[in-house]
Amino acid sequence: MFVKNVLQESYHGILGVCRRGQLILAAARRLQHSQGQLHDQAARPAARPETSGAKTLMDIGTRRIFNEDHDLFRQSVRRFFLEEVIPHHKEWEKAGQVSREVWEKAGQQGLLGVMTPEKCGGIGGDLFSAAITWEEQMYSNCSGPGFALHSDIVMPYVINYGNKEQIERFIPQLAAGTCISAIAMTEPGAGSDLQGVRTHAKRDGSDWILNGNKVFITNGWMADLVVVVAVTNREAKTAAHGISLFLVENGMKGFQKGRKLEKIGLKAQDTAELFFEDVRLPAAALLGEENRGFYYLMNELPQERLVIADMAIASCEFMFEETRNYVSQRKAFGKTIAHLQTVQHKLAELKTEICVGRSFVDSCLQLHAEKRLDASSASMAKFWASDLQNKVATQCLQLHGGWGYMWEYPIAKAFVDSRIQPIYGGTNEIMKELIARTIVSQK
Repeated sequence: MFVKNVLQESYHGILGVCRRGQLILAAARRLQHSQGQLHDQAARPAARPETSGAKTLMDIGTRRIFNEDHDLFRQSVRRFFLEEVIPHHKEWEKAGQVSREVWEKAGQQGLLGVMTPEKCGGIGGDLFSAAITWEEQMYSNCSGPGFALHSDIVMPYVINYGNKEQIERFIPQLAAGTCISAIAMTEPGAGSDLQGVRTHAKRDGSDWILNGNKVFITNGWMADLVVVVAVTNREAKTAAHGISLFLVENGMKGFQKGRKLEKIGLKAQDTAELFFEDVRLPAAALLGEENRGFYYLMNELPQERLVIADMAIASCEFMFEETRNYVSQRKAFGKTIAHLQTVQHKLAELKTEICVGRSFVDSCLQLHAEKRLDASSASMAKFWASDLQNKVATQCLQLHGGWGYMWEYPIAKAFVDSRIQPIYGGTNEIMKELIARTIVSQK
């Protein structure tokens, strides 16, 4: 308003002093133009700060990829983890799994399968809304609920490759949290190399007979539905041309779950071995087309790697803020250790690296929302972010001193949970191989 009044006074001054019509006309046009600019600026929402300029790295209302609707959604997700997950997580760590109740509560809150179209039984949210659920889980420092794998790794296989009957039968239950899902790729002799899979299915009339075993399966112990990767054509010209996907349900004869695996981290996340001994599957259990499984996996793996990358950066942001709070309170030599230059410089280095990583991952999120994220970029995000997560975990624990080694301190749990990130979703060594192929291959 002040600027507008000044412009109007200037305009009247020109009228009183100038007598040349052209000058008056030019001044009037300038006033109109300036008033238009003021109107546009008033109508345009204020620019959102990036994390580098925010008060904390976990502030709501930051980052240009989000809007006010996303902020409201983030508030509700943050509240859910605060009220429904954090108070119970220690108990779940001892049990080696979360409760079924928390899955159903997440479904009731619309936090599962966020991107699932409404016509399929979901809420029809966008990728950025899904990313909020990944990030808020990391901000809560509670790794138990396998929501991200269920919602944004498993469910897309059913939605993208399932037939109408499969979608109508499973997706509403998956979105409600009454059916928990897992994906079984890894085997004792086949990890990042999916072409080394030995689990196989052969036809028996219109049915399939499935045999084999899987290991390190997230949500495996609690899973009601498992997407199983199996060889269906051993005579194919390459292993990739003979792989199919199957929907295997808990309780099917011959499908057994092994023990919950004891891990150094992710204590509340149920990870299991799965065994298939002459499991008879109806034709309706085939997901997508026969022998097209490897193609489907390659299509979906970039999103899986993006999930890992975003969760890695969010973990970095949590660990940084946890450490900043600690060094601001911990005293040594008569003052808080935050006053020590070596600590200040270390925090400056960490924040810079985290913000650089956040910028790249946000760029990948935007590309993926536009369906333009390529496999190489997703691999870059996954390997860079998960390596950074481990670096941040190590250095933040160091700044906690001996207390950082105590399980009661959040940084200790974040430290051990970080270690798996460069391993699953394809090891970071494999990520570098995939990136390198795009560099040295012939155009």
